[in-house]
Amino acid sequence: MNNLDPRTKLIIVLVLSSLGIIYSNVAILLFLLIVATVTATICKSNLKSVVFKIRKLIYTLILIALFQSLLTNKGNPIITIGSVNLLTDYGILRSLEFILRMGIIIVSAAIITTSSSRKIIQGLIQWKVPYEIAFMVSIAIRFLPILRDEMTDMLIALQLRGIDFKKIKMKEKINIYKYILVPITTNSIMKAKELAAAMEMRGFRAYQSRTSYMVLKMGIRDYLVIASSIAFGIFFITFQKV
Repeated sequence: MNNLDPRTKLIIVLVLSSLGIIYSNVAILLFLLIVATVTATICKSNLKSVVFKIRKLIYTLILIALFQSLLTNKGNPIITIGSVNLLTDYGILRSLEFILRMGIIIVSAAIITTSSSRKIIQGLIQWKVPYEIAFMVSIAIRFLPILRDEMTDMLIALQLRGIDFKKIKMKEKINIYKYILVPITTNSIMKAKELAAAMEMRGFRAYQSRTSYMVLKMGIRDYLVIASSIAFGIFFITFQKV
């Protein structure tokens, strides 16, 4: 399934993510997460690499979920201080729903990473998405690693100057990140201007109609997978209503 058309993978991602957003039952969300994980594994997606890259985001999601459970007063209290319920079983349930839902979206998104950005953009173009929008998506995808590398280089430069991020206070960290964001934003704007000038020099949007060197063609397996994904979504929604 690694050789599927990127449009087929997009439909799989849309179906799984939509079901994950629609439902709020922990058992259903856990089942959808298992389905998404199995599908990503079949598509030969490197889930370990994805989890490693977003590990800090996962910690943030867990903190958000716990904070959300602290703000929920419904349900039976588990931890109380005086007359204030700090933690309830309902709050924990809601936090689990949030974590599972985000897990479904992240694992589903890993499916599309098995296709190159060029093929994804070409698939969007062949779906009659305006070329300008598809091109903006492509540029955004390519700019993210550049921004990450610049951020990493600046943090390493600060560490070489004797700043230990593990020992300084959170307030000082925030101030340092503020100073870092300014040159990163400036560099991004400069690179965007250079890219725009290069595109104009090469006649971008010079003609209304465009031709593509790469043309994607969907096979029988793609249509079968699309039909199965849509049928799974419809059956799942219908089954839950019964």
